[in-house]
Amino acid sequence: MVFQELGGINGVCFYVGDIFEQAGFSSTIGTITYAILQVVVTGIGASIMDKAGRKPLILTSASGLLLGCVVTAIAFFLTAQELALNGAPVLAVTGILIFVCAFSIGMGAVPWLIMSEIFPINIKGQAGSLATLVNWFGAWLCSYSFNFLMSWSTYGTFILYAAINALAIVFVIFFVPETKGKTLEQIQTAISKERSEER
Repeated sequence: MVFQELGGINGVCFYVGDIFEQAGFSSTIGTITYAILQVVVTGIGASIMDKAGRKPLILTSASGLLLGCVVTAIAFFLTAQELALNGAPVLAVTGILIFVCAFSIGMGAVPWLIMSEIFPINIKGQAGSLATLVNWFGAWLCSYSFNFLMSWSTYGTFILYAAINALAIVFVIFFVPETKGKTLEQIQTAISKERSEER
C-alpha cells in the first residue's frame, strides 16, 4: 500500500494536465488519452488477475511504473537541457501513458486484493483499516508534495518515483506471497509456517 501511493500515482493523476503542459504537449489530448487507457487497462487487469497471479501482475506493474518514470524523467531532463525539444514532449507523454497503463494493470488493484487475503480473520478488520489509513496517508503525501517536487526538479521528481518503484519490485520479490488459487486457510497456513521457520 505504501509503494502503491508513494510511487507517484496521485501526483501524476491529479496533475496530469499540468505535466502534459510542462512537457509541451496538448493537455486536452493527453488527459483524454490518459483516461481512456486507464479504464481499458484496468478492465484487462481485472480480467487476468486470477489467471496471471497476483505477484507476477504486481511485478509487471511495478516494472512498468519504473520504466514510465525513467522515460518521463529523460524527457524532462532533455527539456531542461534544451535538447531534443521536438521529441521530448512525445517522450514525456509516452512515459506518462506507460506509467498509467502499468499502474492500472496491477499496482492499482492488486494490493487491495492481497490485503484482503493475507490478514487473519481475527484481525482482518483492524489490519485492513490500518492498511487503508496508511494508503490514504501516502495518497495525501504524494498529492501534497508533487508540486513542491516538480518546482524543485521536473526530472528529479520522476527519478525519485522511479527509485521508489524499484524498491517496490524488491519488496514484492522478497516479501509478498503469491495467493493465486489458494483458499484463505491455505494462505494463513503458509504465512504461519514461514513465521515459525524464521524463529
